[in-house]
Amino acid sequence: MIIERAERVLESRRLCDHCLGRLFAKLGKGTNEERGRAIRFVLNMERCRRGLPPLDEPETCELCGNVFERIPELIEKMKEVAGDIEFETFLIGSRFPKEVREKEEALREEFGIETAEPINREFNRELGKAFGMATGKDTAKNPDVVFIVEPYSGRVELQINPLYIYGRYRKLVRGIPQTPLPDFEDSVASIICRPFSRTSGGKCVFKGAGREDVDVRMLGNGRPFIVEIKRPKKRKLNLDAIAAEINESGKVEVLDLRFVSPKEAEQVLTQNHRKEYLALVRVDDGVTPEEAKYVAERLAGLKIHQRTPWRVRNARADRVRVRKVHEAEARWLDEKHFELRLVTDGGLYIKELVSGDRGRTRPSVSDLLGKPAWCERLDVLNIFDD
Repeated sequence: MIIERAERVLESRRLCDHCLGRLFAKLGKGTNEERGRAIRFVLNMERCRRGLPPLDEPETCELCGNVFERIPELIEKMKEVAGDIEFETFLIGSRFPKEVREKEEALREEFGIETAEPINREFNRELGKAFGMATGKDTAKNPDVVFIVEPYSGRVELQINPLYIYGRYRKLVRGIPQTPLPDFEDSVASIICRPFSRTSGGKCVFKGAGREDVDVRMLGNGRPFIVEIKRPKKRKLNLDAIAAEINESGKVEVLDLRFVSPKEAEQVLTQNHRKEYLALVRVDDGVTPEEAKYVAERLAGLKIHQRTPWRVRNARADRVRVRKVHEAEARWLDEKHFELRLVTDGGLYIKELVSGDRGRTRPSVSDLLGKPAWCERLDVLNIFDD
């Protein structure tokens, strides 16, 4: 059946072994070129027996134009385009002219062939194998780089995939924002990104799993974050050295730096986190040790209905969020102050939990005391992965 159909094709088309074998790619093993050569050999043996001339491989294939012979020069072009970009894994993509794809499709339809594969698939595979052998690099599902090749024009584009690094940061001082703001010289993001940008040669984008206010410290086990480095020239980064440089700032410390996949990075940023806080509560009308203890006892296990805080109403959707206080402990300090340690769901605004935010947060510490209270100082102690 294969030999008969191949004979019909070759009697009207001048095809190379690649294109002949590709018509029957879903049958048997080996490369398309090997398959095409074997089919042609068997066919010519049969034609010789019948006294017919052989159907040898033509000097120029009318379908692909001998494009597979261009693989060695394309490899050199790929090396040139990659230049000093550091990578270990790659993939190949290709753009074939519309007329070649249409000619191939017409050939399959004319002879009723349903066992073929597209020319670009074979070309990508063969070019990938050859490039891997020439460079010692490997193909991968999530590669460091992707080469987009136009086989006939010889044009090669290089897509450099991002690097993702996970870590946790501590913000040791008050008065710096998480991300750059006009009135601030530094930010958590800029302190962390500077050494990453310099050592990788790429653009660093910082993404925190939540954020704390400018005047709030982030202590304890630190806040999870992801650094995305776009178009890095270097991928083999010394994370220990980068961490040491960041930690020398005296403002920000990073912990547990490690490379992660894009999927892991997304999970870090979308995961729910319980948070532990230490709030210094001020009550100008006075507060007793008994009142402080009462507040903590009432808050523990309580669900809080919190409308979007007044101070962020222009940046957040105005809706009511329900969050739970899981743990609460109070330590009385003086007649106007007590400390409140809280473990809560992520997304609960603690300053507003204390003040009540003009009635937008219910219940609040002010509600429970029956007199105004506000958060004079706040630290995030720990962030727990649910």
